Amino acid sequence: MHVGRVMQTQLVTVPPDTSLTSAQKIIEEKKIAHLLIVDADEKLLGIVSDRDLKQSWASPATSLSVHELNYLLNQMTVGMIMIKTPITVTPDTTIERAARLMQENRISALPVVDKGQLAGIITTTDVMEVLLQAIGIDTDSARFTVLVKDRVGVMAEISQHLKDKGVNIRSLVTWPERKHPGLYQLVMRVPAKDKDQAIEILQKDGFKVLTEYVDDFSPFLPEA
Repeated sequence: MHVGRVMQTQLVTVPPDTSLTSAQKIIEEKKIAHLLIVDADEKLLGIVSDRDLKQSWASPATSLSVHELNYLLNQMTVGMIMIKTPITVTPDTTIERAARLMQENRISALPVVDKGQLAGIITTTDVMEVLLQAIGIDTDSARFTVLVKDRVGVMAEISQHLKDKGVNIRSLVTWPERKHPGLYQLVMRVPAKDKDQAIEILQKDGFKVLTEYVDDFSPFLPEA
């Protein structure tokens, strides 16, 4: 999956001379978390989040009167507080890469630029939606975990065993178990009606299957 498939293209942009008061109103009215700052040619100049605005809102000295505070906020612009060199991605960036960039840089959105032009924005909410769809949690399915050692062909074997019995795999996600190097969790989803049958098939074929959380995998380690 690539960013271009899931990015938001109905963008809310403002010029850098937009006051903080106006920016806050736009964010509240549009129910968004980020404003993209652009120049007259719609070229990306920066980005401002609702958090940036709230921090700036609270920064003036508390001794100011309401009138003085409102005046000051009307004089301050998004150009003064925006992130001027935002990290960007292109439409052909993978979702995984976008997620890693957001995690590493502790940010919640990435502007998408295509050939120098602002094309969209992708947020952590968009990435989470893709993840939930990928693991099949939005369908009528049941989940269980198969513990396997890292070896060639293990996923093909599991798939073949289930295929032979007419059980369809809705989704399959893998990740390594840190406490046991070389051990992987295969988190699988099958149609809810086929869960018990799938577990029985795999257990008869020697696979270690878990249907609930366990604190220690040691008693369930696969032999091969």
